[in-house]
Amino acid sequence: MEITVYCIRSFTKNNLGGNPAGVVLAADKLNSQQMQSIAQQVDYSETAFVSADDHCDFNVRFFTPTDEVDFCGHATLAAFSLLFEKGLIENRRYTQQTKAGELGVTVSVDKIVTMEQALPKFLGTIASNDAADLLQIEPEHFKSTCLPCEIVSTGLADILIPVPFGTLDNIKPDLDKISDFSKKYKAVGLHVFEIPIEPSNITANCRNFAPLFGIPEESATGSACGALACYLAKHDVICSRKYTFEQGRNMDSPSMLYAQVAEHKVGSESEIESVTVSGTAYCFDKIGIDLNVIEQSGITLQHL
Repeated sequence: MEITVYCIRSFTKNNLGGNPAGVVLAADKLNSQQMQSIAQQVDYSETAFVSADDHCDFNVRFFTPTDEVDFCGHATLAAFSLLFEKGLIENRRYTQQTKAGELGVTVSVDKIVTMEQALPKFLGTIASNDAADLLQIEPEHFKSTCLPCEIVSTGLADILIPVPFGTLDNIKPDLDKISDFSKKYKAVGLHVFEIPIEPSNITANCRNFAPLFGIPEESATGSACGALACYLAKHDVICSRKYTFEQGRNMDSPSMLYAQVAEHKVGSESEIESVTVSGTAYCFDKIGIDLNVIEQSGITLQHL
């Protein structure tokens, strides 16, 4: 049996850059081992497998080259952009069942996909000395940000690390240490960001490292940017609750992600009631995989 994997670039900037994800439609008959094998051979940071669901519009599972993860933002964007492109859905709101729970996805007539993420969980902070060791920079660099290194989840736990403006591009992460540290704290990886000093249309520039899941660095991370939006709202970094994040600059694949947080008052405090991440995507290729070959001893990839 041949499986078609669509190759989608998500969170593109002016129809360029973006983060590639694989998408398999009508994946109902595939088991977990087959999905993992396909994702390993496609070798993108994530591949999404779309199936029918009894309660939601779709069931979507996400696999990195090494493991299944509960949720993936850019692969969700890829999946629903492809469904819309193929005329399988219209411009309206849908629900997807994921291992992070039931989440809404809205597709607009101009092909913008907006993903609802789980409400944030703030899971504690890490010492700046630990962050400095992981990124191989001096601990003093963190003092000027006046912000904590914090673990936040909107479906997946990420360690959010602020660095001073001008530092991000020079980071040389220790991937082995990051992998061990992520495992210890049950996080996917590090999401490192810097906030421009001068007025800018960009809220923050970001880099993401998830070597524990076979991703040394990726160019757009929707789940982590949702977590970052909640972090910035919690610490009231900017007045607006609408955020624009750029990622992938170091990988020559600049990507643009838009996030929005809604809050309501609980006494004198504000509480986050929703978080969404939006972007655009396009299909640039498709791959034919012989499933029988996978199950024997290897794989055949054929660009269709």
